[in-house]
Amino acid sequence: MAHGTNGQNGHTCPAQGTEPRLTTANGAPIGVQQALTAGPRGPVLMQDVALLEQMQHFNRERIPERVVHAKGSGAYGTFTVTGDVSKLTRARFLEKAGKKTECFLRFSTVAGERGAADAERDVRGFALRFYTEEGNWDMVGNNTPVFFVRDPYKFQMFIHTQKRHPQTNLRDMDMQWDFWSMCPESLHQVTILFSDRGIPASYRHINGYGSHTYSMINAQGGRVWCKFHFKTRQGIRNMTDDEAAAVIGSDRESHQRDLFEAIARREFPKWRVCIQTMTQAQAEAFRWNPFDLTKVWPHREFPLIEIGELELNRNPENYFAEVEQAAFKPSALVPGIGPSPDKMLQARLMSYADTHLHRLGVNHHQVPVNRPRCPVMNYIRDGALADGAAGSKPNYWPNTVAGTPQPDPAFADPAWKLGQTIVDRFDSTVDHDDYTQPGNLYRLFDEGQRERLATRICGGLGRARKEVQMRQLCHFFRADEDYGRRIAKKLGLDVSAMMAAQPA
Repeated sequence: MAHGTNGQNGHTCPAQGTEPRLTTANGAPIGVQQALTAGPRGPVLMQDVALLEQMQHFNRERIPERVVHAKGSGAYGTFTVTGDVSKLTRARFLEKAGKKTECFLRFSTVAGERGAADAERDVRGFALRFYTEEGNWDMVGNNTPVFFVRDPYKFQMFIHTQKRHPQTNLRDMDMQWDFWSMCPESLHQVTILFSDRGIPASYRHINGYGSHTYSMINAQGGRVWCKFHFKTRQGIRNMTDDEAAAVIGSDRESHQRDLFEAIARREFPKWRVCIQTMTQAQAEAFRWNPFDLTKVWPHREFPLIEIGELELNRNPENYFAEVEQAAFKPSALVPGIGPSPDKMLQARLMSYADTHLHRLGVNHHQVPVNRPRCPVMNYIRDGALADGAAGSKPNYWPNTVAGTPQPDPAFADPAWKLGQTIVDRFDSTVDHDDYTQPGNLYRLFDEGQRERLATRICGGLGRARKEVQMRQLCHFFRADEDYGRRIAKKLGLDVSAMMAAQPA
């Protein structure tokens, strides 16, 4: 038999070792890529597990598309600090000029489905991830500095108007304009959308905006309010309606093609990154709500401050894995950058994370494009596709197990003052009496009830570590001395040290 030939059925194969070996998902080599049948014309057999695996995976290989921003294009890049903002923020990726941080940027259309044409009149999404040494920061913005609504109650309703009519399943202008006519706050964004900037020529030729107001917090705990701007180095370019119609007629993926091919030929697109800042005193005195997403901050009063440059310089290797599964969320914040009282941002802190839990599952942060580049240590466990990296370490907090992650007060954000209300993480263990009522309950028990209570408690507490027993015993004593002595006796512990620690 000739080398590389299967003599039974005549298939010719490459010499062993010249090509990777085809396998099933669990790694078993596949000999022949043909269906297993009873004779050449016979039915397929259920024992053809390689065929079944392929068909079953195919039936499940699509995930729900995003409700908004369904169609997108993405690329990796580098953010380089060019301006010193260390006085404004403690964010380490912004700490000094010249510092570089890897990024991933996903552009998108907003209203259209995954098969929509790129060159439609629509807002463009501008979602940018910074893989910083203190975690991922996701800035989930658009190519416009404002939005259609300021109240999150209206957001879902607005998106419904941009989708399809429930009866005809067609885009419906009456729905859109009915909503806009009832929401005058949309006029600013509507004016931008229907202006000459409503149909960008490509993703490379748009600005990006954080749109929302964020906060910057410095090492001393000082806070300023902040807006982010990404100014294209390629210049703004747009299409007329007729030009866009011609492009759509020949290429529905015009933006995707332009971005991918520009990076492939090393024409790396760049953006100048700037911020506007506003102090709390300025915000309180400003003539309109500075956290209103339908309004901008005038540049004359709050000029742009250049802080860096963004360059896109690497295409993804696999669109589905890296672009379709990219899960951006405004709740991905890092020390030194935080939210603001912007109502829409507050709602998006939950909404975006929640949609990824639906689309990708509870462990979507473990997908490589979403995975932070820094160590991740927490008590989140299990769920579909859990990687098990935490091993046997505790999945609860607080705990006293050595080597487990603990919060660091140095990273606590300063409190907000919103009118007469202070927004802070108040310690729920302070100024609370946690002993009087348990003690009163214990004293209501008769001798038999007290003895059975102590026996049951010691049955479990006796299997805990000695330091845990001692710590818990203090609580029993503070509720009632007899309660503590009874438990200590059953545990075989000396109560003298406990009594010395009991409050006077």
